Amino acid sequence: MVFKRLLGSLGVGAPTVDTVLDPAPVLPGGALSGQVHLKGGQADFDIEHLTLDLVARVEAEHQEGESEGVVVFDRFTVAGGFRLAAEESRSVPFSVTLPWETPVTELYGQPLGIVLGVRTELSVAGAKDKGDLDQLTVAPLPAQEEILEALGQLGFGFKSADLEYGHIGGTGQQLPFYQEIELTPAPQYAHQVNEIELTFLAGPAGLEVVLEADKRGGLLSSGHDALTRFTVGHHDNRDWTAEVDGWIRQLAEHRSAYGHGAPYADHNHHGHGEHHHDDHHRSGPGMGTAIAAGAAGLAVGVVGGMVAAEVVDEVGDFFEGDDESED
Repeated sequence: MVFKRLLGSLGVGAPTVDTVLDPAPVLPGGALSGQVHLKGGQADFDIEHLTLDLVARVEAEHQEGESEGVVVFDRFTVAGGFRLAAEESRSVPFSVTLPWETPVTELYGQPLGIVLGVRTELSVAGAKDKGDLDQLTVAPLPAQEEILEALGQLGFGFKSADLEYGHIGGTGQQLPFYQEIELTPAPQYAHQVNEIELTFLAGPAGLEVVLEADKRGGLLSSGHDALTRFTVGHHDNRDWTAEVDGWIRQLAEHRSAYGHGAPYADHNHHGHGEHHHDDHHRSGPGMGTAIAAGAAGLAVGVVGGMVAAEVVDEVGDFFEGDDESED
C-alpha cells in the first residue's frame, strides 16, 4: 500500500511523488529496491535531490515513563540534479543496502507489530517535503529463523516485539535502538523464569544473540534478571533445538552474580540485575527478529491476531503527524 501526498510545502501545482518498493522479500543487510515515480507539476521544477529515509517507531524509557517516537535509522540519496518538466512523468529506479541491524517485521507472513517505513523526500528550490511513505516489510535471516523456530519447538510462545531506544553495553550495536522479542516460557522452564527477552544484533560475520530472563524468586530470594550472550555464524549448521535448549538452560540456572560484567544497557529498563557475558562466544556479531509459526512454532496468532492491513494503517497514522517533531 502506498501513501501519496501532494508536496504541500511547494504549493499548488507542485510535483507529486509515488515510491513503489519491489515485492521480493527484504532481509537485514540485503538490498531494498524499487522505483520512485515522479509526476511534474504545472511548471518546470529543478529537483535538487531525491532521498529515501528508513524510519521506525521506537519506544524510549525515561524517568517520567515511556514514550514513542520516530527514528530515522538510515538515509539514501538516490537521484538529484535534474529538471522535471511540467506534467512530465519520470521513474527513478533505486537499490540500496539495508543496515544489518534492520529489525525484522514478520515471520512466515505473520506480522510482529514492528512498524518500519520508507519515506521519500523531494528537495526543490531549497524546500523539502516528505511526499510519500511506504510500509517496509523485513523477513528474518536464516540463522534468526532457525533460532526462533528452535524456541518454538521447545515450547516457548511469542508475547510481543518492540524497538527499544538505547544501546546494549558490550556489543557492537550500530543503530540507536534494538529489537526485543518477549517470549513466554516453555512449560519445563515456567517454574524458573517469568519470560525471556531475545535480541539479535546482526553484522557481516553473523549474529550476536542476547538472551535475558526475568527469573522467578524463591522462598529465600527475590526475582532478578539474568543475561547471556551467544554468537553464531550466518550459515552455521547445528542441532539448533539442542543448542538453544542449552542456552536457555544456562540462562535459567544462572545464579545471581551482581557486579560482574559490563552494564547491559544505557537506559533505565536494563540498568539493573545480573550482567553475564557468556564464555562460549563463537563467530562474529549479528541481528534480526521474528517468531516461528508452524506446527510447533512460537504462538499461533502472532501479535494478537493483528493483520497486515492494520499494521499498514498504523504506519500511516503514526507518521502522519511527525512533521513537527523532526527537521
